[in-house]
Parts: sequence; structure tokens; C-alpha cells
Amino acid sequence: MALAKITGVRGRGVHVPGDDIDTDRIIPARYLKCVTFDGLGAYAFYDVRFDPDGHPLGHPLDDPRHRGASVLVSGRNFGCGSSREHAPQSLYYFGIRAVIAEGFGEIFFGNSTTLGIPCVVLASADRKELGKRIEANPTEEVEIDLTVEAPRVRFAGREFSGSMPQSTRRSLVGGQWDALAQLLDGRDAVAKVAARLPGSSRAA
Repeated sequence: MALAKITGVRGRGVHVPGDDIDTDRIIPARYLKCVTFDGLGAYAFYDVRFDPDGHPLGHPLDDPRHRGASVLVSGRNFGCGSSREHAPQSLYYFGIRAVIAEGFGEIFFGNSTTLGIPCVVLASADRKELGKRIEANPTEEVEIDLTVEAPRVRFAGREFSGSMPQSTRRSLVGGQWDALAQLLDGRDAVAKVAARLPGSSRAA
């Protein structure tokens, strides 16, 4: 099945301030034992959203003003740390469809892309301004335009110029962001090539 062409994302934002938010903070290690990713969204940022007794700590993700937000905004080096795929999966199942930050952990960035979650980098001053604007206007929608080389982020009449590796941007816009899905779509062609290889029991 062909992948969706992700030319942009539009949705309400939530500002999660902080630098070096690592994958262990995004999804604590004890939740990595799941067999499937279904339901993992409930545990996103769990240890900074709830105390040991399960009482809410007032995290931005739980702020009623940001309920249903799909664009997460944060600081430098978001998603650093261990390479756990569960981190972007937990955000995806929480409802996040794009992340805007001042920078990303390399593996987190790649894992997010293969889920169809664009990760857009903004300059520090622009990211901070966007975060403040989202906090002041939580019902407004963030719009991310990936159809231009420097992705545009628009919010409440303000436009910011972001960045993203061109190969990544093109893969999202062209619907080629999940290599495994592409491989499965081409399994018949793969089987034909494999059959022609020396040593194949199906080779002529």
C-alpha cells in the first residue's frame, strides 16, 4: 500500500520546554517490555507527568488547554540518549504528528521520520517565541509546510523559517518515508531478483 505524502502538518500545539530531553524521559525504560506499541501513548513522559502514586504533576501534555494537541514544541537536542524506538512511538500513539525543536537526537530523528512524524528545526529565538505564542493562544493551530526547501512554520499570523535535511523532507513529501513499507510493497520484485541469484533453488 502506498504511503501518504506528508506535505505538511496542521494542528494545535503544546510547548514542552527544556533542553536535552532524552528518550528515557519521553518513555521510561520499564515500559519497553510491551509486545506491541498500542497503548504506549499513555506512558509518554510518564515520570514527569505523574508522581509515584499516579497523581498528575501538571505537565503541559495534561493541561486541558492543550488537549488534542498534535504538534510538540521543545528545546535543544530533543530525543537524545538511547536509541529506543518506543520514544517516537509513544508520542505517535499520544497523538503527536510533528515535533519542532532547536535540534534532535540523530536516532530519534530517524525513527520519527519512519513513522511519518516530521521533525523541524527552528532557531532558538524563533522556537522560544513560538512556544510563548502557543502558551498564550492554545486554541490556535500550528501549520507546518514541507513543500519548500526551508520548511515554514506558521502560527497566528507569524511565520518562521525552519530546516530539515533535504533527503528527509523529500522522502516525506514524496511518500517514501518508511523503507520497510517500501520493501514490503516491492516484495514480488525482490522475490524475482532473489530467484535469479546464483545458488537459488529457483534459479534456471
